Amino acid sequence: MTDFALDRSNIPGVVLAGGRSSRMGRDKASVQLGGRTLLERVIEQLEPQVSIIAVNADTTPENCRHTFIPDIVPGKAGPMAGIHAAMAYGATLGGVTHVVTVSVDSPFFPHDLVDWLAAAVDGPDKIAIATSEGRSHPVFGLWPVNLAGDLETWITTDEKRRVRDFLLRHDVTEVAFPLRPTRASLLDPFFNVNTPDDLVEAERWLKVLA
Repeated sequence: MTDFALDRSNIPGVVLAGGRSSRMGRDKASVQLGGRTLLERVIEQLEPQVSIIAVNADTTPENCRHTFIPDIVPGKAGPMAGIHAAMAYGATLGGVTHVVTVSVDSPFFPHDLVDWLAAAVDGPDKIAIATSEGRSHPVFGLWPVNLAGDLETWITTDEKRRVRDFLLRHDVTEVAFPLRPTRASLLDPFFNVNTPDDLVEAERWLKVLA
């Protein structure tokens, strides 16, 4: 048994916006969806759910009013480097045990994402990650800040850097999120905009949800 209780009023959020965007052909954070950037939309979705927001990217996003945190591990080491930066950032904030991460290319993620993830955390070392339709979405996770050192070691020593391999080292709970009913069909809340075709589809979903 543990007497750990996650302080849900003190969970910072970090938007992961440092991907290569190779399939999109341009920086996804600045891609316009319905006249607003993906970064603006994701921040708006996350802001009511967390105590403070920071943005992880290679350079400070244009017109971004939130704290900018670049990767600490050099060499564009993938999404786990962004998660590591988020953990390290959370560790600098008073009383924070966990930090939540979301991806800049998933504008329809749940309004209650953090509540669902937080409900699954019953210990200071517990990781909670989102799933939908049997697929895991580790970039949407609640991460213990005290694992920053272990994650940095793993990133710099593991040649394959498979997210699943890191998760297997730790106590992880997967939190299943349902598909979102719409007037057209069911929407995966973690639908992500990777390509120009995905952006066209996202515009269609935006109209459906309006």
